[in-house]
Amino acid sequence: MSQATLNRRALITGRVLSTDRIVPPPGCEIASIIVQARPERLAEVEAEITALPGCEIHGRDARGKLVVVTEAPDAGSLGTMLNTIQSLPDVYSAALVFHAIETA
Repeated sequence: MSQATLNRRALITGRVLSTDRIVPPPGCEIASIIVQARPERLAEVEAEITALPGCEIHGRDARGKLVVVTEAPDAGSLGTMLNTIQSLPDVYSAALVFHAIETA
């Protein structure tokens, strides 16, 4: 196993131990997302979000707001989830309001 050159890019990408392997952090990413949707279509949007893996609805307002809590294995998956929610029909916006890394 060859050692990687220690530089900023190797440190940020996790390639400090080996040039062949990226070492992911243990645990998962947890986030809260505020979703603003069309009030008359809120039940449908809620059903679509809860059908996504790792998503739960923890708050609902009749004016079209949802508080979504999601869990993902890494930050990239979390970003994909945010984009997926924001792209749903009848969703005006989805904003990340809390993010934490849960360690194993």
